[in-house]
Amino acid sequence: MPAPAPAAAPDADTPPAGPRPVRRRLAVVLALAAGTAVLFVLAIATGSHPVPVAEVVRVLFGGTPEDPRWTVIVEQVRLPRALTACAVGAALAVAGVQMQTLFRNALADPFSLGVSSGASMGVAAVVVGTGGVAGSFTGDLAGLGRVGVVIAASLGAAAVLALVLLLSRWVRSAVTLLVVGVMIGSAATAVVGVMLVYARPERAQQFVMWGLGSFGATTWPDLHVMLPVIGAGLLTALLTAKRLNALLLGEDYARTMGLNVRRSRDLALFGTALLAGAATAFCGPVAFLGLAVPHLTRVALGTSDHRALVPASMLAGAFLALACALLSQPPGTDAVLPLNAVTSLFGAPVVIAFLIRSRRGVQGVAS
Repeated sequence: MPAPAPAAAPDADTPPAGPRPVRRRLAVVLALAAGTAVLFVLAIATGSHPVPVAEVVRVLFGGTPEDPRWTVIVEQVRLPRALTACAVGAALAVAGVQMQTLFRNALADPFSLGVSSGASMGVAAVVVGTGGVAGSFTGDLAGLGRVGVVIAASLGAAAVLALVLLLSRWVRSAVTLLVVGVMIGSAATAVVGVMLVYARPERAQQFVMWGLGSFGATTWPDLHVMLPVIGAGLLTALLTAKRLNALLLGEDYARTMGLNVRRSRDLALFGTALLAGAATAFCGPVAFLGLAVPHLTRVALGTSDHRALVPASMLAGAFLALACALLSQPPGTDAVLPLNAVTSLFGAPVVIAFLIRSRRGVQGVAS
C-alpha cells in the first residue's frame, strides 16, 4: 500500500482560512521571497574570485562597477548560474508537489515516471556512442557538443513521457500508473547500463560527470530555451491548483465533484514531465529537491492547499537550490563539489525526519 500524501487540503470551493492561517502563509511566502533574493545576490558575489555585494547589485541594475572584470564575471558566468538554480529549483519543487498529489504518495518525486531515466538514456546514446543504425544520428548530436547533449536528453525524456501518456489511456488507477512509470524508468536505466559496458572509459566518465548534476554549465542561449519551457510548466501548475486540491481527496470523490479526472491527470503528468525534463536536460538529474521541498513547504505553511502550496514551493525550491549551489562551490576556492552530493546530504535527512514524524508515512511504507 503506497504511503499517502500529507493531510488533504479542503477543496478549492471551501471558505477561505481564518486570519491567522492567512497571516502565517503570507509571512512564509514573504520570508522565502526575501531569503531567495539574498541568496541570489550571494550566489553571484561568491566564488573563486569574490565580487563585493554592492558591485553585484550595481551591475544587476545596469551600472558600471569599479573593476570592468566584475561585469564579465557577473553577467556572463554567475548570473546564468544563479538564474538556472532558481528556475530548476522551482521546477523540481512544483513537479514534486504535483506527483505527490497525483499519486497520493509521500515518496513520489518528479522522476518517478522515468523522465530522468529517459533523459539519461538519450545522453548515454550520445556520449557513449552506440554505433550501428543509430551511429550517424548520435554522432551528429555528439558533434554539437553541449547542445547535442541537451537535445538528446530532451528527446529521451519526451519519449518516456509519450509512452507514459499513451499507457495512461488504458490505466485507470494512479497507483498502477506510478508502478508502470517506475518500471519504464528501470528499463531505461538497464539500457544505459548496457551502453556503459561497451563504452570507452573516457566516454563513460563523461556520462558519470553529467549524472552528478550542475547549475554552472548553462549559458544565455540555454536560458533562452529553458526559462520559457519551465515558465510554461509553472504556469500550468498554478492554473490547475483547484484540480490538484480535488485530487487530494481521491479520484473517486473528485469524479463526484464533476472533475474530469483523466484530463486532470494528463495535465499534471504533462506539466511534471515538462518541468523535470527541462531541468534534467540542462542540469542533469538533480536529486532530492523535488522530493524534500514539498514536505518542508507543507510544514511551513500548515496546509496542503495548492493555491498557497504551489507558489510557496516555487520560492522554497529556488531558495534551497541557491543554497545548494553556494555549498557546492566553496567561496575563495576553485573546488567544485558534486551538486547531487550536496542535495542528497540535505534531502536525505529531511525525508527520514518526515517519515519518522508522520505516522501515516511510516504505516504507508511499512504496509
